[in-house]
Amino acid sequence: MNIFTNLLSQAPKPTPANKQRRGIEIKSSREIEIMRQSAKIVATVLKEISELVKPGMTTADLDAYAEKRIREMGATPSFKGYHGFTGSICSSINNEVVHGIPSPKKVIRTGDVLKVDTGAYYQGFHGDSCITIAVGDVTPDAAKLIRVAEEALYKGIEQVKAGAYLLDLAGAIEDHVKANGFTVVEEFTGHGVGRNLHEEPSVFNFRTREMPNVKLRAGMTLAIEPILNAGSRHTRTLSDRWTAVTVDNSLSAQFEHTVLVTEIGYEILTDRTKV
Repeated sequence: MNIFTNLLSQAPKPTPANKQRRGIEIKSSREIEIMRQSAKIVATVLKEISELVKPGMTTADLDAYAEKRIREMGATPSFKGYHGFTGSICSSINNEVVHGIPSPKKVIRTGDVLKVDTGAYYQGFHGDSCITIAVGDVTPDAAKLIRVAEEALYKGIEQVKAGAYLLDLAGAIEDHVKANGFTVVEEFTGHGVGRNLHEEPSVFNFRTREMPNVKLRAGMTLAIEPILNAGSRHTRTLSDRWTAVTVDNSLSAQFEHTVLVTEIGYEILTDRTKV
C-alpha cells in the first residue's frame, strides 16, 4: 500500500497494528518467520481474488471477500482503519492510480485494468502486496502496460541484496519503464514494512537525490511497488481525499511485493506462486 506523502511524515494511528514509527529495522530470524506467515496470507488472498474476479462484481464484493479470508487465516486487515481508510483492500480501476476506496457502486467491467492492494497484520507484523488484473479482454495497450509494470517490479527486485543501494533498484525500474514508453509515478513510493505498515526507508522507483540512497542490509524487509502510467506521470487526488487518478485520464498499473533482503540476494515473501 502506498500512502500520501503528508501521511508518511506523520506518526501512524496509535493502535496495536501501528505502533510508534522507528528508523530502519533489521528483522531477527524469529520476526522474519512471522513475516513469512503474514506475507503468505496476503499472497493467498490476492491469488484467490485474481481467480474469482469477474465482470459484474463490485469492488465492495472483493473487499468483503478479502477481509473474510484474512480473518479466517488468523490475521487482521492492515488497511482497515489506517488513517481512516474504510476498506481492507485498495481497489483502483483504469485511470485510478492508488487508494481506490471499495464501493458497492463501483462495478467491475470487461476490459478494466483493476489494481488490488492489500495487507495482513499477523502476530505483530504486516505483509503488503498489490496486483493488477486484466478483467476479461483488455486492449493491447492495456495488456502491455500491465506486463511492463510486473516486469519492472522484478527488474527492481533482482537488484536487491546486502550491500546494494536503493538507487540500484530504482534505476532498474525506471530504465525498464521508460524503455517501454511509459512513465513512473513519483508521488507515491514503496516503503519498509514490518511492525508498522509503513516504515523507513522510502523505496523509490526513479533516480533522485531528494531521498536517502540507503545501503541495503540483510534482514531489511521492503515493500517494492512501482506504479506506471500510460501517459503523464502526474496524478491528482479526488474529493474523497484518498483516490489518486491520472491527470490525463490515462491508464495506470501497479505491482508490489514484500521482499526480504538477504546476504546473497532476496526472498519474495508475498510470492503467489508458492501458495
